Order: sequence, then structure tokens, then C-alpha cells
Amino acid sequence: MKNILRTMGLLATLWTACTSVSHAQQPIRIGELNSYKALPALMGPYRKGWELAQEEINNSGGLLGRKVETIFRDDNANPGDAVRAAEELVSRERVDVLAGVTLSNVGLAVADFAAQRKTFFLASGPLSDKVVWDNGNRYTYRLRSGTHALAASVVEEAAKARKKRWALVYPNYEYGQAAVATFKVAMKKAQPDVEFVAEQAAPFGKLDAGAVVQALEDAKPDAIFNVLFGADLTKFAREGKTRGLFKDRMVVSLLTGEPEYLDPLKDDAPEDWLVTGYPYQQITTPQHKAFLAAYEKKYNDYPRLNSVVGYATMKAIAAGITKAGSVETDKLVAVFKGLGFDSPFGPVVFRAQDNQTTMGIFVGRTTVANGKGLMKTGTYIDGAQLTLPDADIARLRTAK
Repeated sequence: MKNILRTMGLLATLWTACTSVSHAQQPIRIGELNSYKALPALMGPYRKGWELAQEEINNSGGLLGRKVETIFRDDNANPGDAVRAAEELVSRERVDVLAGVTLSNVGLAVADFAAQRKTFFLASGPLSDKVVWDNGNRYTYRLRSGTHALAASVVEEAAKARKKRWALVYPNYEYGQAAVATFKVAMKKAQPDVEFVAEQAAPFGKLDAGAVVQALEDAKPDAIFNVLFGADLTKFAREGKTRGLFKDRMVVSLLTGEPEYLDPLKDDAPEDWLVTGYPYQQITTPQHKAFLAAYEKKYNDYPRLNSVVGYATMKAIAAGITKAGSVETDKLVAVFKGLGFDSPFGPVVFRAQDNQTTMGIFVGRTTVANGKGLMKTGTYIDGAQLTLPDADIARLRTAK
């Protein structure tokens, strides 16, 4: 009998050891959600950046002695579809971490899912600050700077121009509305005599460029604050150039300096607009030089801003898992507060007060060279300089 019990004990020990070895050999699985079909110009570079980072991590031995594997899912640019895909990734695919999302409404839905299912979620790119402020939760972190930071980043330079009469044009949904609201408040503070003489809030993706340009021209503004992007931006920039809307007027434009948005305009790209963007040719940090060289070697192409976002999201996840020594949700939630890691823009930190990184924003001027648009100048503003005071953030995160 003793021999039987001893044998059973040995078998149990062997089974436990084999199970542990098997688990250790299994890859760490990341579930990534994004609008691949709806936003191909953004998501192609994003996935390339992500896969470059994953390749670097796996070539260096993986994480915790395990390879990293990503399961990509399309969210169809729809919050309901995104939540269903997230549930499938967590329940059936058994992913260790959720990440991704570009559209704000989708990001808010997945953040809520993460809170309900107690699953760690690193939102890579949704711009709505509700993801980390009004609707913020302990399970959701965000990599890219949000709407408030984008709008705030251009105010100092805009105010220096001392333009009094401003017109505003933006997509009529949360991102556009929030960007304009932030810009108005900040400009009034920086330049009390400023006036906002016209607003054009266009349905996203359905801009009537001729009507919008004419309405702005009729208002006779000194300057224009533009928040349009994608196909809407392309139509607005071309129609405005044709009708002379931008002649002798200052234009301040969020996102326009990103190659994703300048490239489709080709030689119709705007001259001397003040923009946020990605002047990849000019960034001289060691981290960016290494990233640029690796990206160009792998893809024989230059990176876009979303390439940086995808790459940095994967690197942030790797830094968090390494520090936690685990993929357990509670341990990841704990170590990401105050977590620092190297991005292509240099060292950044996840702020403990709102789970947002300090990854900053480049502000500069556009030009056209060799038949394409680019940022001819670019000043990096650290994200820590572009946020709300801690007390305001605390009030937003507790006001449910």
C-alpha cells in the first residue's frame, strides 16, 4: 500500500512539473483590437510597428522565458463588435492582455468591458480623454496623448500670432467637440481679446467641403482652427486652397502633420500650417534613430505616426510584464502605475493619477517638397506639460 501511495505521489509530482513546464513554454498571448478595415491607411503602419517590436522582443528571448504571440481582431469601427471581439479574445482565446483601439467611441466601450471583466487593457490610440478621465478605471491605461493635450499643445504658438478673429471647423462628434472646447478655453486665457466668429461642425466622413469653405470665407476670420482629419481633411485642404481660403490666414490644424494625412494630399498639402504631427526625418533621439533604422530595414519604407504607436504599445506591454514578473491582471494593474519605458520619442512614464503616459506631441509647420507634404519644423512638447492639474483629474475620475 505504501508503495502504491508513493507511486501515486511521484506521478502527481511529475504531472505538476510537466504542467508547469508546459505552461512556461506556452506563448504569452496578447489580444489586439483595431479598425483594420475601416482605417487601412492608419492600421497598416500601426501593425507594422507592432510586429517590429514583437520581433525584437522574441529575438531577445521573449518575456519571462516565453515567446509573445498577438491575436489580431478587427473591431469593425463599431463599439458593439469590439466588445464581442474582446469577449471572444478573453473567453475563447484566453489572451493574457487586451490592447489596441484607435477610435474613441470604441475605446470607451472596450475600457468599460475591461472594467466589467477585470481584464488589463492598454488603449493604444483613442483620443477621447474620457478613456482615462471621466470614464477611467483601474484596468485601463492609455499610451497616446489625448484630445486635451493635442489642443493645448498648439495654443502657445497660436496666441503669439495675436490673431483676433478665429473660425473653427471640426468633425461633429466627441473628439472634435472636445478639441474645440479645450482650444477656446485655453486661447481665451492666453489671449483674452480673442473672438470666435464662425463654427462649422461637419458630420464625420461626410464633409461638404464647398459649403464649409464658403461659410468660413463669409465670416472673414483672421485665423482658422481645424480639427478635420482623414478624407474630410483632404477635401477641406484642396477646396480651401482652390478658393483661396488660406491665403494670408493662419491655420492651426491638429493631426495634419502626420504622414498618414499629409501623404494623400501630395502637392496639395498645405504650406506653413501650424500642426501637430510626426517629423520623422528630424527626430535625433537615440531611441528614434534606432527605431527608424530598424523600421526602414524591415519594411523598406518610412514610418508613420501610427507605426510609432503600435511599436510603443508593444514595448510598454513588455516593460510591464517584465516588471510584474507575471501576466496576472492585478499585478499588471499595480506595476503600470508609474511604469517607465523607452519609446521612439524617448523615456515616458504612465502617470499614477490617471493611467496616461507622458508621451508627448510634436508641433511645427508644414511645407511641400518633392511633390509631397511634410513637417519642416518640429518641437517636442512632453506630455507631462499638457495635462490638467492633478486635482482636476481626480475630480473627473471620481465623478461617476
